[in-house]
Amino acid sequence: MAKDSGHTARGIILKRGNMGQNEAGLAAGDRDLLPHLRIDAYDASAKPLRMAQRQLLHELTVGVLWPHRPRDLDLFLSLGQGYLAVDEIGRPLGSAMYFPTGDDFAMLGMMVTVPRLQARGAGKWLLQRVMADCAGRDLRLSATHSGYRLYAAAGFRPVGIIRQQQGMARDIGPVDAPGILVRDLRAEDDASLRALDANAYGAKRTRVLDALLPLSTGTVALRGGAVCGFALQRDFGKGTVIGPVVAEGDAMAQALIAPLIRANAGRFTRLDTPVDSDGFLSFLTDAGLVAFDTVTEMCIGPHRRAAEGAVTYGLASHSLG
Repeated sequence: MAKDSGHTARGIILKRGNMGQNEAGLAAGDRDLLPHLRIDAYDASAKPLRMAQRQLLHELTVGVLWPHRPRDLDLFLSLGQGYLAVDEIGRPLGSAMYFPTGDDFAMLGMMVTVPRLQARGAGKWLLQRVMADCAGRDLRLSATHSGYRLYAAAGFRPVGIIRQQQGMARDIGPVDAPGILVRDLRAEDDASLRALDANAYGAKRTRVLDALLPLSTGTVALRGGAVCGFALQRDFGKGTVIGPVVAEGDAMAQALIAPLIRANAGRFTRLDTPVDSDGFLSFLTDAGLVAFDTVTEMCIGPHRRAAEGAVTYGLASHSLG
């Protein structure tokens, strides 16, 4: 858990490129965990993230052109822990969060550094702090192109590509999946949905689903009356995000998603998918959700995502997985 170090007011100042007396004799890992860092012309301190700092976090995301709205950050702050780097007059310089699931897994996210300081060590400093808090857990994150080398150097290995598909949704027709009935999500589907998500995601994320379900509408796939897949959508960023989505194959995923896209016709819609199937990606493109960007999914420890059966077709978000 992110904790106040007690050294905020009289912390050690770390001077990159000009090692001072306070830094001499410290191992590199220990230096990265100090509560203060001299970055370029800034004296930065790392403070545990609190809901009261949401506006500062929003300033950071706006600065790197992320689409997050205050409501999205409220969700992340309610589910995760982490640090906010600020300068001596309280301006935000960077952030890093982690979202623990059980005792042995965490998703890292909201890794933001102001552009002018991205090559100055701030990102590494914050990453090392959240990794220290998550010691002993398997870790997963979504690496942007600019952050990939930092994460690789910290021991993360690439395990897949997440494709960000987005655009103005089009009014598309229904999609049939043989032997499958698709209907709207109901309260009675809760236990089945959670079991499917835990298997596909690789961890039982009770708190995340507790937060997402009241904000979401969705669909479920039934085979013989039993729920075998689902898709959720909620307001996020510029419009709507579809995810998480769990399905047994392209046909089921398309049948689950088509009613949601149709309901969003004319509205900005986004889906982040780890699936590289040409058929599924073509379906999204035809529905108005075109390729926009990619991130690399990276892990420390086993890659927990299910690779067969009911698998993840859409993420809740880059930060939540």
